[in-house]
Amino acid sequence: MRVLLVEDDDRTAAGVTAALQAAGFLVVRAREGEDAWFKGDTEGYAAAILDLGLPGMDGLSVLRKWRAGGQRLPVLILSARGDWSERVEGIDAGADDYLPKPFRMEELLARLRALVRRAAGQATAVMASGRVTLDTRHMSASLDGMPVHLSPQEYRLVSYLMQHAGRVVSQLELTEQLYAQDFERESNAIEVLVGRVRRKLGTDLIKTRRGFGYLVERSDP
Repeated sequence: MRVLLVEDDDRTAAGVTAALQAAGFLVVRAREGEDAWFKGDTEGYAAAILDLGLPGMDGLSVLRKWRAGGQRLPVLILSARGDWSERVEGIDAGADDYLPKPFRMEELLARLRALVRRAAGQATAVMASGRVTLDTRHMSASLDGMPVHLSPQEYRLVSYLMQHAGRVVSQLELTEQLYAQDFERESNAIEVLVGRVRRKLGTDLIKTRRGFGYLVERSDP
């Protein structure tokens, strides 16, 4: 899943990017407010991590413009200024969560995963569909209770489709969420990736809806 990281400090951005990539996320970075607003307003992301102290347009202004324009992506605010009044201002402006600096990377990842789950209507970190179970905390998959090794790209595909279980996801949306914009890929890259996952997790997990995209069905309660 693709995350927008809005952070002007190179050292902080490098650390967060490495942690997010290790956790299976695809990271797109913006260094200043105008660029952040444009990326968040025109491109699809699972969530945004937004620093408040940005050059040009500040983070709260970016957030307010997103919300005023109807942008509903989950937003986790980061800020070195951690007083309660600023936290209240951030939440009132439309933030979904707030994490003061300095922070533990494990907490950032836990909060981000929770935001993504809530946005997709998932209550827990462990998801299941049919014979397949996915644990987003440990980035692990199992079939009939037996562990199955997935490559990072295969994991991202299964995770995204299971996060959006019950909804047909187009190839374009999957391409945006799984690949960096400058990544060279074949036109049938998603089809090939789906084929690899089906060989590992069975053909009944990912359904094809011809002309529309792919679907993972919701498990019965």
